[in-house]
Amino acid sequence: MSIAAPSPRGRLSRLWRSLTWRCRRYARLPRYLRAVMAMIGSRNGDLSMAPSDSAARGTNPSARISLLRLVGAALVALVGACTLLLAIGYIRFASAIEAQEPTTTPRTDAIVVVTGGAQRIGDAIGLLGADRGARLLISGVNEKTSREELAKLNPAARDLLACCVDLDYRARNTIGNAIETRRWIRQHGFRSLLVVTSNYHMPRTLAEFAHAMPNITLIPHPVVTDHVDTTGWWSHWATVKVLVPEYVKYLVARLRSLVERDPETSRLSIIIGGRKPVSAKPAEVIGPASEKRSRLIDRPRHEG
Repeated sequence: MSIAAPSPRGRLSRLWRSLTWRCRRYARLPRYLRAVMAMIGSRNGDLSMAPSDSAARGTNPSARISLLRLVGAALVALVGACTLLLAIGYIRFASAIEAQEPTTTPRTDAIVVVTGGAQRIGDAIGLLGADRGARLLISGVNEKTSREELAKLNPAARDLLACCVDLDYRARNTIGNAIETRRWIRQHGFRSLLVVTSNYHMPRTLAEFAHAMPNITLIPHPVVTDHVDTTGWWSHWATVKVLVPEYVKYLVARLRSLVERDPETSRLSIIIGGRKPVSAKPAEVIGPASEKRSRLIDRPRHEG
């Protein structure tokens, strides 16, 4: 009796069932038996155990060290680049400060001087007397300083102080100077402004004023002071101690202007300045008693 040879299809079917059975049986083996079978079935003939799942997931210590070194190098490069940019910016800032006062000054609608030195006020009053503006605002006056005291310091300008000078007692810093100056020019309808302050303070003052009054033409009139020699900004330590903080404040003012709409309503101005830039007291009640009385007399009366 002859036995028929199995067909190729039948042989493939039996081979598939055998492989499937072996795979299921291997899957049911414990982990350590599978590891032994993996060593026995090594192609190289040596009993090298295949890497486990936990080892595969582990991190190579040398790779971890290389990654840390790469991150550290990137941070060092970033800090170095920022330091270089700040140094270049400081050099440009210090080099651009005017070392001499301008010989000619164009005429503007009005003049504003930011307090901080008697020389600033004297120069501003001189510009008012030279008809470089119709009116002068002295911004940031101390609450105890009266108009009479300013007249004693500038006796030749007593008439100008009485007729054409306004005193701002509310501004507490440069941001406040810009806010109070904006109120003042809106009240009088001025369109151009001659800004008087120290030469090293001028960049930040112009930045604050331009941010608060973008539609007003600003003409700088830097006052050169004796105690800050800007011509030797790289060699005099006394000058460096003044210019470096001023440069940092200038950068902060420029950056703040990019994210801030209005300094008068912004919380950022209070945070950076450390306090409100403008006093909460109304303008009618702040300042010496003589100034309060003069404001009450000058105020127009309303019929009841």
